[in-house]
Amino acid sequence: MADRPGNGGPEDGTNYGWLYGAKGGQEPPPDATRAIPRQQRPAQEPTRRAQHRDDETRVMPTQQPSGGATPRSPVPAPAPTPPQHGGGGSGGSSRFRRPRFWFRMVALLLALWLVYTIAVPFFAWNSTDKVTFAPDGDRPGDQPGTTYLLVGSDSRKGLTAAERKKFSTGNPKSELTDTIMLLHTGDGPDVLLSIPRDSIVDMPGHGSSKINSAYARGGAQLLVQTIEGETGIRIDEYVEIGLGGVAGVVDSVGGIEVCPKQRINDKLAGLRIKKGCQEVDGKVALAYSRSRKQSPLGDLERVQRQREVVAAIGDKVLSPWSVVNPVRWWRLNNAVPGFFGFGEDTSTLDAGRWALAMTKVGGKDGRTCTMPVTDGSANNWDRDRAEPIFRAFIEDSTDDITKAQCTPSGLPGNR
Repeated sequence: MADRPGNGGPEDGTNYGWLYGAKGGQEPPPDATRAIPRQQRPAQEPTRRAQHRDDETRVMPTQQPSGGATPRSPVPAPAPTPPQHGGGGSGGSSRFRRPRFWFRMVALLLALWLVYTIAVPFFAWNSTDKVTFAPDGDRPGDQPGTTYLLVGSDSRKGLTAAERKKFSTGNPKSELTDTIMLLHTGDGPDVLLSIPRDSIVDMPGHGSSKINSAYARGGAQLLVQTIEGETGIRIDEYVEIGLGGVAGVVDSVGGIEVCPKQRINDKLAGLRIKKGCQEVDGKVALAYSRSRKQSPLGDLERVQRQREVVAAIGDKVLSPWSVVNPVRWWRLNNAVPGFFGFGEDTSTLDAGRWALAMTKVGGKDGRTCTMPVTDGSANNWDRDRAEPIFRAFIEDSTDDITKAQCTPSGLPGNR
């Protein structure tokens, strides 16, 4: 309501006297209610309410959008998209592009390859012929190291008529031993000693005869008995390979390298080969190891070629590629049954040790020799040079064998 004049309003200059009972410009009575002057607070002292607000959680003002639009709730940012591997094509499952998937695939393939590598030899081993070679009666006692007898029989067992013609093997009933080798392994160097097939020996029950006829007369047992009686060396393990075995193994490893010292043309063995190092297949390798008619040394030179072929096969058999390549590994192991025979007590580990030793004899860790023979006759052993070799085998002291005793052809003078 508007202030009235004369009642202390601002228009008449009064000080609101009417509120305290004054009339006009009169002073208010003593008993009138007086105005209490308002006490001024220090400027620096905050009010109680202000202090209370300072301690409270304050609400920040929300900025209003322009134009009077209604504010919307904030929208969360989208999650980042994981990176795509393999090029970002639209087809195919993403799991094929994950590193973990490929790691598992590689691990699975390695496991399958390992199982295959181990299983194939065991499968082949169970199909391999086991030969009873230990003779009855007295034998040399146990000796340090291990001595293997390797026999290359010219048996045509397992060969068809077409294969006999291909390999120029002739008589299908022949059971002679073209190859006879003693391999000793132990603390000293491995030594491979070839015994010429026409060596004259004392054969139990048959008198003085060529050593290669022992197999035909009494099998492996008579051959072992004859060798043990002549040398005093105990035969610990026995390995036998037929004609087809050489060709089959050579072909299974993709061929071998041989280095003939001269050109050879032997119709009886079915061999025509030029001089110098060259790759040959199974047929040529077999003929190369059987040929003996084109050399004045005859069988003494043939045993050297036989050792060359055996060492070359060993190099290929134990090469990493033969194991890594599943096709070659299968062919190699399946060439063994039917053409190879092992002693009845020979284990797969023993066979592996034999194969490994055969690869070492041609290198710096081994030596190859032919049985020492007299200069007058290649069929008679030179006992003066042969006995120290026998003793080295028996005592496992092959370091003691000298170059004069161990010659390539068996003849004196390192020939």
